Amino acid sequence: MNRKKSLTIQGVFVKELVRHCDQRGFFSEIVQISDKIFRSNFAQLSHSMAKKGVLKAWHLHHKQTDWMYVATGDIKLGLFDMRKTSNTYGNLMEVFLGDTYGYKIVKVPPGVAHGYKVSKGPMHIIYLMDKEYDPLDIVKFPSNDARFNYNWNS
Repeated sequence: MNRKKSLTIQGVFVKELVRHCDQRGFFSEIVQISDKIFRSNFAQLSHSMAKKGVLKAWHLHHKQTDWMYVATGDIKLGLFDMRKTSNTYGNLMEVFLGDTYGYKIVKVPPGVAHGYKVSKGPMHIIYLMDKEYDPLDIVKFPSNDARFNYNWNS
């Protein structure tokens, strides 16, 4: 498999979010049905917390699309295109999300392996999915799988 580091993977979208801040705090719109990044059915919303140094990688879904938003903390999100029919098959992409890197929502289509390492925690991540969780739809790979040739510590 071609292990080319890329700025993009077909079907992966990153949307920079705007925070409206004042002395009371902030407000941010995360996703709207009219967004280019979100044109799908909603099925499930999940919230996960992980401590600094936690590594959750790799996995992919055959049918499910994920949208990820880091509410607090920081992560390094790794993505790898495993879809043989994709123009970006074999491409590797990384996105930094959270307090330090700016607030974003990232769309991950089916067939794109992904995982993350928490660099600042505790980290809270919100997942929106277009399908309810199905254990038969997920494929897991070890974080050091040679196919990805990815350094989680750099």
